[in-house]
Amino acid sequence: MRQDVSGWQTRLSDELIAENTQSGIWRNKTLADLLAAQLARDPDQILIVDGDTPMSARDIDAQARALAGALQQRGLVPGDVISFQLPNWREAVVVDVAASLLGLVCNPIIPIYRDTEVAYILKDAGTKFVFVPTEFRGFDYVAMIERHRAALPDLEHIVTVRGKVTGNITFEGLLDEGADAAFAPSAVDPNAVKLIMYTSGTTGRPKGVLHSHNTIDTENQAFSKFLGLDQHDVILMPSPLTHITGYLYGIQLPIVLGAPVVFMESWNAEAAADLIDRHGVTFTIAATVFLQELTEFARINHRPLPSLRYFPCGGAPVPPEIIYNAHKTFDRCVCARCYGSTEAPTVTLGVNSRDQESLGAATEGLIVGHEVKLVDETGTPVPVGVEGEIITRGPEMCLGYADIAHNDAFDADGYFHTGDLAVLTEDDCLVITGRSKDLIIRGGENLSPREVEDALHEIPAIYEAAVVAMPHPRMGETGCAYVILEQGASLTFDEMIAALAQTGMAKQKYPERLEIVDAFPRTPAGKIRKNVLREQIAAKLAAESQ
Repeated sequence: MRQDVSGWQTRLSDELIAENTQSGIWRNKTLADLLAAQLARDPDQILIVDGDTPMSARDIDAQARALAGALQQRGLVPGDVISFQLPNWREAVVVDVAASLLGLVCNPIIPIYRDTEVAYILKDAGTKFVFVPTEFRGFDYVAMIERHRAALPDLEHIVTVRGKVTGNITFEGLLDEGADAAFAPSAVDPNAVKLIMYTSGTTGRPKGVLHSHNTIDTENQAFSKFLGLDQHDVILMPSPLTHITGYLYGIQLPIVLGAPVVFMESWNAEAAADLIDRHGVTFTIAATVFLQELTEFARINHRPLPSLRYFPCGGAPVPPEIIYNAHKTFDRCVCARCYGSTEAPTVTLGVNSRDQESLGAATEGLIVGHEVKLVDETGTPVPVGVEGEIITRGPEMCLGYADIAHNDAFDADGYFHTGDLAVLTEDDCLVITGRSKDLIIRGGENLSPREVEDALHEIPAIYEAAVVAMPHPRMGETGCAYVILEQGASLTFDEMIAALAQTGMAKQKYPERLEIVDAFPRTPAGKIRKNVLREQIAAKLAAESQ
């Protein structure tokens, strides 16, 4: 363990730093260093397209330096935390680069989070400045934070972006302050914490995940090399910049590549297709449902999106037919499943060629940059084809958690225990089979919801399915199938069972209840909140028994 300038304890050691530095995997470059390199190559290169507003490398640098100067003048020092709860706006990039110039720690917060989550995160992170919209989609962010101000002793300022609120400073005001400030760039350790991002909280309290400049840069390097991305690409970013996916590829990657990113403030398949064609977008990455909806729109409207080269997706189960349908619809786009987390952003990167279509559709793809083991409940590695928990380590792995009590997820050899279950194929690809917490324990037998979900997705009437455990008076637990139907379709319980019977699946795996819903509760990453579904069906059963 090492004491960071921020005050947190990290899992870094001198040996790990030396190993990754000597191998060249850690380049020891901050985002500010990479922007400086871009300025030397081409300061007029457009890096952000935000609505009708483009921003060049020169523009970003000027605003980031002005903001850094103002924050420095107001007393912030390396290791201090600044938070931003912003939509996909260009100001988020400026905040992140300014933090990199000063050695501050950035804490992105998902815009849909409200009082409970935001108050907890700001307090836990020890945030000193928070950047928020005055109002976004009818919600007053300043009022929300003010309600908790007394419980946030570290918070010095609420900074409003794209608007003014009496008593608070504005983003534009800080730029004006810093424009004439004698800004002195800080000496920033690339192994220092640069990011604290809180897990989406599908169970329990969110956990603060710590990343360094090097761990984030390593992921960007591996990802862009695997897909062959460079300055000639154009990125579309519909995922929130405040989620690990949006942060990596919407804020960091454009500066790493010197390539423009086109921001989407909110997702809409038609708008996404228009942006792709208008800007010649070559790459995007998002939750499964985004690919599904874009494919459906493109198919119905005969829009093959010829510029699009890559669309990896994840964050939720990806039935194989989603990938196959996308390849039928798009001219040349390689679509694939991939797997990662906030702690280990990309353990698998899918595939990079349509020649590997079956791997991209039926597996999470190739392991890149990670040492992965699958282990049983005793920690013993399991053979190829046998289900086990994914444990992994590598140079992009986070530095641990802000609360060191949560670091029990890492073993003595540095492997992170993901809690995700998978099998390894003969092709060295992972296939996610479920979460250890998602298991249905029916009469003492462990059943994997993923297997049943895959079978349900083959039923033509079903658009999306999720299977969760529900209480059973005799068996302890059985499965409940929550499904969203295709438009205009219908499905009865008996029809569902008849379709499952055709698969040859063991009868004990059949769901014993069918719940048809219009939408699933989801995390900002697009993951179905199965804990919410479990709670809902338990409450429904309890009410029915009264």
